[in-house]
Amino acid sequence: MSLSNPPKALLFDVFGTVVDWRVTVVRELSSKCHSTLSSATASLPSTVRLRASTMGLTDWADFAEEWRNTYKVFTSSHDPGGTFITVDEHYLSSLRELLKSRGLEGLWPEEDLQEISLMWHRLDAWPDSAVGLQHLNKVFTTCTLSNGNLSLLQELTTHAGLEFTHIFSAELFQAYKPQPKVYKEAAIRLGLAPEQCAMVAAHLYDLKAAKACGYQTVYVEREHEEGWSREEIDEAKRANYVDMWVTLDEAGFLTVAERFGIERERLPKSASF
Repeated sequence: MSLSNPPKALLFDVFGTVVDWRVTVVRELSSKCHSTLSSATASLPSTVRLRASTMGLTDWADFAEEWRNTYKVFTSSHDPGGTFITVDEHYLSSLRELLKSRGLEGLWPEEDLQEISLMWHRLDAWPDSAVGLQHLNKVFTTCTLSNGNLSLLQELTTHAGLEFTHIFSAELFQAYKPQPKVYKEAAIRLGLAPEQCAMVAAHLYDLKAAKACGYQTVYVEREHEEGWSREEIDEAKRANYVDMWVTLDEAGFLTVAERFGIERERLPKSASF
């Protein structure tokens, strides 16, 4: 990425890039299950109680991964000409289906399922995210560009202390990434040309789609987030559609700030690169 022609706005993928969804979702699922099993008032079918009582953190981690994967299928297969269904609606319906498929139907009453499905509004940020945004905000417009619906993103950014200058959701465009409409209309809303925008993400498919729309691109590696194979990652490097590549052993958004020339002395004393 040429520092002589830097972007004016950084648009961020959120789930996995800005927040570490696994930690929160696994913790909350396990805690909710334990509370239900320990409740004197919970009336559970014996088969459900037995199944739930055998589930440890690894099992809930597998459950969380499968839940997240249903979201990926849902957003990638969405028909932009059809009825728009929000991510919140999807997570609720897919939670019901997953519980049923795993023999856990009835673990939580219907009135509790909606609150449980909203745990995606309460995700913890990666350690560098909030402080990195504070310093990137000194130079750039920063904006979410996530498939999460608006209410989800608003509550999530408040919960995690993430100071974006704008909150954009795919819901605004009635389409989901990686559909070109999302990237193109986000730039229009900012009053910028696509080449004045940079997409920041931990997923190469997102960056490939943004690049095809004229964006600059910043890849921030996050543990367990890249779904592509090593061969596909190597091909992405050869294709050269990533303008800035921040590796796992670097400092995430703090490294992005440094690469854009934000002086180290302007960063918190606790920050290290």
